[in-house]
Amino acid sequence: MSLLEAFKLKSSIPETYFTMTEEDMIERVRSVKKQLGNKLYIPGHHYQKDEVIQFADTTGDSLQLAQQSAKNRDAEYIVYCGVHFMAETADMLTENRQKVILPDMRAGCSMADMADIHQTEKAWEHLQSSFGDTILPLTYVNSTAAIKAFCGKNGGATVTSSNAERMLEWAFTQKERILFLPDQHLGRNTAYALGIPLEKMAVWDPIARELEIEGDLSDVKVILWKGHCSVHEKFTVENIQSLRDSDPEMRIIVHPECSHQVVQQSDMAGSTHYIIQAIQNAEPNSAWAIGTEMNLVNRLKKNNPDKRIVSLNPNMCPCLTMNRIDLPHLTYALEKIAQGDPENIITVDPLTTENAVKALERMLARA
Repeated sequence: MSLLEAFKLKSSIPETYFTMTEEDMIERVRSVKKQLGNKLYIPGHHYQKDEVIQFADTTGDSLQLAQQSAKNRDAEYIVYCGVHFMAETADMLTENRQKVILPDMRAGCSMADMADIHQTEKAWEHLQSSFGDTILPLTYVNSTAAIKAFCGKNGGATVTSSNAERMLEWAFTQKERILFLPDQHLGRNTAYALGIPLEKMAVWDPIARELEIEGDLSDVKVILWKGHCSVHEKFTVENIQSLRDSDPEMRIIVHPECSHQVVQQSDMAGSTHYIIQAIQNAEPNSAWAIGTEMNLVNRLKKNNPDKRIVSLNPNMCPCLTMNRIDLPHLTYALEKIAQGDPENIITVDPLTTENAVKALERMLARA
């Protein structure tokens, strides 16, 4: 399901769930969790709202939650508090008897939708004609099951922001060149950190169906898909300059989904897990401007009262699609399970699963 399709959906839960008090919903969620016990497992991504994350059995970034999903063999129901591609991954890594449920089907990902399978197959055909059999595809886990399956089928793997460098290093032991989907910024920042100069990177534009390149074609080592995260791309060099001018003591830490210029001008850059650890381990009274999703920034601020924490972009809003999962939707999803009539079950077809799991397992083997 694409983000556009998700936006066209209306919330399908009864209106009464939006008129309940927060206390009533909290009590209902607790009741279902107690009733189902080990039959229920709730993973929650760091970008989720506090009202949801308070009930998560596991919190983490994409890599951590993928690992936990792969290990989980007890729960009959996995209620995934994240977005659609994450729930797909959970379905593919768990057993057939386990049901993965997404509380709100409108929780998609604009980045994942920037690379569909038809565009990717057309791009692959073009790139193979230009470079021959010298390319290994890698995809960020922020991608559809079909894109993961494409990579698995063609010898490639998935990556997360936590292990992207390790996976690129592995990929270059397999092939001379890398096609990196769908986030150009993570691909560029990771390759650059490994010593690959910008002039040896090209960008594939799936709309124009052409390769954007400044140097010689034969020198290209990394082909970046022209996609991005709509949240992280809103952090700018102007934000950094304004902060440096107004508050020079602030240290700036950003996610590698930010643009190359922003990453280069920041003090530190790393995955969600890296950012959390850096803030937790920082000296008391230190000051930090963080370039990542606003729910996480606010949670870090709340959990680290001994530090001064702000968003790098003062006008930043939380991720729209991550915020689709809220307490009313979670309450309804859990009560439907308790009634024996679960809704929004995420299933990936067997062939897609077979190939996508190859890509996921190549990553998890090196995690």
